[in-house]
Amino acid sequence: MKRPTIADIAQAAGVSKGAVSYALNGKAGVSDQTRARILDIAARLGWHPSSAARALSEGRSGAIGLVVDRPAWVLGIEPFFMQLISGIEAQLSGSGTALLLEVTEDTEAEMATYRRWWGERRVDGVLLVDLRHDDPRPALVRELELPTVVVGHAGEDTGMSSVWIDDGVAVHEVLDYLVALGHRRIARVAGPPPLVHTRERSDAFARAAERLGLAEVPTVHADYSGEDGARATRRLLSTAVPPTAIVYDNDVMAVAALGVAHEMGVDVPGRLSIVAWDDGALCELVHPGLTAVSRRVPEHGSRAATILLSMVAGGPVEQARLDPPVLVPRGSTAPARR
Repeated sequence: MKRPTIADIAQAAGVSKGAVSYALNGKAGVSDQTRARILDIAARLGWHPSSAARALSEGRSGAIGLVVDRPAWVLGIEPFFMQLISGIEAQLSGSGTALLLEVTEDTEAEMATYRRWWGERRVDGVLLVDLRHDDPRPALVRELELPTVVVGHAGEDTGMSSVWIDDGVAVHEVLDYLVALGHRRIARVAGPPPLVHTRERSDAFARAAERLGLAEVPTVHADYSGEDGARATRRLLSTAVPPTAIVYDNDVMAVAALGVAHEMGVDVPGRLSIVAWDDGALCELVHPGLTAVSRRVPEHGSRAATILLSMVAGGPVEQARLDPPVLVPRGSTAPARR
């Protein structure tokens, strides 16, 4: 079916294409009666403005970009990104702005994507996830003058907008809870060491352990996948004095840990308590249900998209600190055996 054009509307209304352009763009040059008739005809013909033409005239693309520097299969199994994207899309709905998503597998490819998007005018701004120490991406987007919002703690000294929460509050709550249950041998399966939020949680774990008089909270790093989380769990449970509680940096690794515990004959929560980060559907579907830290991830996506749209329109840099996470106890935690 042929799309109606301005020429089609002009012919149906018996006016010039210029008059139609004035009417559709809300400009002076036609009477109110003629404008109303042109708009009515345009609606009946099913005419919609060309987003490409509008972007060219306004200097905007009508899209924001998100690059996920993880293997593509991770998106299918890690609820965090699906929840984040759902929050972004909920905010963009009705705004006339689309989300352009691309998956890469290394930082250089991700940076090449930003350069290409900038050169092709594909996006009006970008969202950055998984901020790293000595991360080259902030300098690049500043150089390209791309409006940017970091999903995570960028720090006020960076001069970048960000949406973040204080994970340290949740870390202290989790360790207080486990210690109150009688646990003293507590371990952690963390995400990759270069990530800012991994290090922030590690620092908080060390402070909380010292405050509670715990000898140590051993940490094993993994890549967030179930396979890596399972391997880390086997190593911890195979030590001479295994932990009685393990905290995982995401829900996928925690779910995998349930399988490993069953495989090794370790009862959960009788001999091992498990806590997951990022509460989601997975935590409720398994048995026993996973005690988890809820960060309300969709809210991160929604708030980040709101700030980015504001920046695209000329708004200021904004640091948005959301309410701290909360611990949601379920069946995977219980008092430690004496």
